[in-house]
Amino acid sequence: METKRMLVVRAKNGDEEALQTLLQQEKEKLYKMAYVYVQNKDDALEVFQETVYQVIKSIATLKNDNYFSTWVTRILINTAIVFLRKKQGIVPLSQDILENMGEPWRVKKDEQLDLLEAMGEIEEKYKTVLLLRFYEDYSIVQISKFLNCPEGTVKTNIRRGLAALKKKMKGVYADVRQNSHV
Repeated sequence: METKRMLVVRAKNGDEEALQTLLQQEKEKLYKMAYVYVQNKDDALEVFQETVYQVIKSIATLKNDNYFSTWVTRILINTAIVFLRKKQGIVPLSQDILENMGEPWRVKKDEQLDLLEAMGEIEEKYKTVLLLRFYEDYSIVQISKFLNCPEGTVKTNIRRGLAALKKKMKGVYADVRQNSHV
């Protein structure tokens, strides 16, 4: 079986089948991440398609063959941010988000909606580091390299992002905790 690195080398040399295989391996992760950013099926598909287009157009510029997934994820995040800026706001959440998120969040269905609503309300820099850390399971060092910023900044943004999420969700779950102690 061909390794991912070998597929990347072939794709960089113009092999469309290799690139298609690589994108197939990444598609679910990329679509879910796009959905978290734009919170709408159609917009997520548009961001995903634009990402694929950008990857096809610029695959030859990938510098390190071992970081294809990271490179594609960065393109998706940038594409999603540009999309949101053009749209000037985030589309309200729909019930569809519950079916599309799957395993990475590992919380109850009703809690997913609250968590994702809160994610939609925090600043982009916090949302990005939290997604990379807890959804993509990147280390602090990997996120630092990925975002080209100091590790201390990443740690601070994660801490502030978690605090912002906790603050957004506090009212929802404070009552639940109080009632469970009775």
